[in-house]
Amino acid sequence: MKRVLIADDHALMRKGLRETLEDELGPMTFGEADNATQALELVWKSKWDLVLLDINMEGRSGLEALEEIRKARPKLPVLILSMYPEQDFAVRALKAGASGYVSKRLASDELVAAVKKVLEGGRYISPAVADQLAADLNRESHAAPHHSLSNREFQIMRMIAAGKTLKEIAAELSISVKTVGTYHGRLLAKMAMSSDIELTRYALANKLVE
Repeated sequence: MKRVLIADDHALMRKGLRETLEDELGPMTFGEADNATQALELVWKSKWDLVLLDINMEGRSGLEALEEIRKARPKLPVLILSMYPEQDFAVRALKAGASGYVSKRLASDELVAAVKKVLEGGRYISPAVADQLAADLNRESHAAPHHSLSNREFQIMRMIAAGKTLKEIAAELSISVKTVGTYHGRLLAKMAMSSDIELTRYALANKLVE
């Protein structure tokens, strides 16, 4: 029986995912985590066939957890789930080692298709993401500014744009305010911006925060 770990901070979403997968793919054994830290602990302690990982959870982000999973369990497939548009997050997730990316806004049959393909050893890439990957190969130098950010810088940019202070970000990520300040200065330089107001406007315009 396949063992699937679901990491999502919404209990109803986890319940819906379990029911959908069992209805379509048959009995499975599930584990659940409501944050990235808990998900990583379960990955280290138990054996899984697949991790369904929400990209946007409190504390450590799904992308950060993905990097840790890749180091600890390089052969463990991870399917990223997100409410955010594919064009902003899918390529970043795939480059970080995800086996696929599925938007929560899409129909459940796409989720089932993605899970089935990944469990069979493949990678799930939607036609839209495939087009974007092909386009990126031809225009690396013209990519949007936020594509140049590291996953940690990207996470902090989104938190700043959501209105959090550097002190609040430091507490949530369990790092020092000084370290957050270093990332802050670095991401502003990469984005060629001089203020958080400008950064927030950019994030809202590009739908990087809700």
